[in-house]
Parts: sequence; structure tokens; C-alpha cells
Amino acid sequence: MIGRLKGILLAKQPPWLLLDVQGVGYELEAPMSTFYELPAAGGEVVLHTHLAIKDDAHSLYGFAKLEERVLFRALTKVTGIGAKTSLAILSGASVDEFGRLIQNGDVAALQRIPGIGKKTAERLIVEMRDKVDGLITGLVALPNARHPVPHDPVAEATSALQALGYKPIEVSKLVRSVAEPGDSAETIIRKALKNALRSG
Repeated sequence: MIGRLKGILLAKQPPWLLLDVQGVGYELEAPMSTFYELPAAGGEVVLHTHLAIKDDAHSLYGFAKLEERVLFRALTKVTGIGAKTSLAILSGASVDEFGRLIQNGDVAALQRIPGIGKKTAERLIVEMRDKVDGLITGLVALPNARHPVPHDPVAEATSALQALGYKPIEVSKLVRSVAEPGDSAETIIRKALKNALRSG
């Protein structure tokens, strides 16, 4: 089992990133919460990882914070919640925020996350309510790095949000409502996801 990787970030295109660990390139999927913590390409990164092995694929997921990996693993054990939906949850809400949504039984807010309907939101609340207290640990994250503004941050943000499962029409509205001149793609995505979770 691969539990942790330390290496040089070669490329990042949400939700994918490529990490060079002593000459071996590891391709990982990660939530946007992890992308916010990443340095520019060429910087050193330490990620907590989860390896999922299926008959047709081996998938590696990376997380900047240990509690995110703990929540990811707990979410994928909930009936009807797969890795893609778990990444969308972690992209749209911090571990603390998700814990509050579960404790408050906020079905409406959970339904705003791609891939979660009313029944799934209700199931999440029932199955996760006893587990979230242990997840809200406040572990220290990796140092936050300054990100350069990409060539076309709006296009990059749009592509990333669609990869997370949002429909193109939703993405267009979300990005238009939050994007400001000078924003990096990560900033636009962060604001759009917060807006998506709180509006509706």
C-alpha cells in the first residue's frame, strides 16, 4: 500500500497531478482543497495517499492533509458514494465544514455537491453522523504557497469544475459570478465551490 509520497510536482491540471518521486512519475487525483496547497510546478510536495485497486484499474489519490484522507476513506465506505463524489465533497467543503453539514443535517447544502441527490444526502447524514466528530481534528496542513496566475485562469477553472462533475451551464454561471481580474484559477475555483455549496 502506498500511504505517503514526497517528490517534485511536475504538472497539475485539476483533478490530476503528476509527482516525480526519485525518477518515478506518480499520477494522482486530488480534491481542490489539496490543489490550493500545492506550490508551482518544480516545487517539493508531500502528500498522504490512498491506493484503490479494482479489476480494471489502480487509482492513486493524494491529499495535503491527513484528515482529508481519513474523510475520503470514510466517505467511500458509504453506500452509493464513490471516489469521484468523495473528491467533489472534499473540493466543496473543508473537513470541518462537512462535519457541520452532517451534524446539522443540512440535506439541501449536501445536494448542491455534484453526484449527491436527496436520498444520498440523507444516507450520508445517517451513516456519517457518528464518525464526523473523530474527523474534525485540526491537523496541521502543508505550508500554503503563493500560486502564479495561469495564462487563462477562467478556462482552467472552468475545466476543473467540469471535471468535478458540475454541468457546463452551472460552471459558466458559477465562474461568471465570482471571477475577478487577477484571480488565479485556484482562487476562482475556491470561490465558485463555496458559492455552489451556499446557494441554491
